[in-house]
Amino acid sequence: MNPLTTAFDELAPLHRPVMVLALRGLFDIAEVATDAVEALMAERAAPAVASIDPDPFFDFTQERPVVQFVDPDDPDDDAEREIAWPENEFRVVRHHGLSHDLVVLVGVEPHLRYATFADCIINVASELGCEIVVTLGAAPEQVPHTRPPRVVGSTTNEGLARALGLSRPQYQGVTGLVGVLQARLDDAGIPAVSLRVGVPYYLGNAKHPQSSAALLRHLEHVLGVPTGHAAFDEEVARWRSLHDEAVADDDEASAWVEQLEHEHDRRLEAEMPSADDLAAELERFLREQRDE
Repeated sequence: MNPLTTAFDELAPLHRPVMVLALRGLFDIAEVATDAVEALMAERAAPAVASIDPDPFFDFTQERPVVQFVDPDDPDDDAEREIAWPENEFRVVRHHGLSHDLVVLVGVEPHLRYATFADCIINVASELGCEIVVTLGAAPEQVPHTRPPRVVGSTTNEGLARALGLSRPQYQGVTGLVGVLQARLDDAGIPAVSLRVGVPYYLGNAKHPQSSAALLRHLEHVLGVPTGHAAFDEEVARWRSLHDEAVADDDEASAWVEQLEHEHDRRLEAEMPSADDLAAELERFLREQRDE
């Protein structure tokens, strides 16, 4: 049985589509990346065009389905209930007159059959003609919450690495679905970029909307499409105040944050190229790919 269900037949052609995805799991600390990708679709028409059946890919003792009321405002004795399963749906966000339409996947990292799950994503990217796949992630790092989060990128594609000044992945160790997907995209000849934002490790799993907004700002500059990062402004201010209060109550934490600030400022000179530079180089790379 094919775990991928598609509805491409009646879909009007997309304009130079780019796939953007984030999966809740190993590389999504505090759900920073999935919150960012959810914002891409907020208040926009985003019809579902494909979905991945959860049954072959999840251990439901870890990612349990949820029983919920169909109408949460009417939980009486006769109210209809339903089972909500882990969801991985591909949605289309069109940007008429702009550089790219988006194919968006925000979902849950599977527990099983990584290769098959990755092939489902590649199938959708191929069928819809996605020019590039961008994965978003977030990881705990030794960075201060008082400075703008830094977004770093990497790619296994040599042409993209040269064009955008990105590093090739240097990580060795256990990986998640995104690591498997990057390798299989490379084998399939589909360019892919991984963007990752650092989240202050001392905040634990506390929300950090500032990092979600940083991912979206970078993506907006690079792709030339609106990402809705301003929707995080109010939450950024609220959580910044909460983080400041928590650190101020701990002298040791305050001293440690000062050290992180000093190190962060020193490393700014080695930051990746600006988003504006990346945007121009990305368009040049994609133009050359189409010419070839």
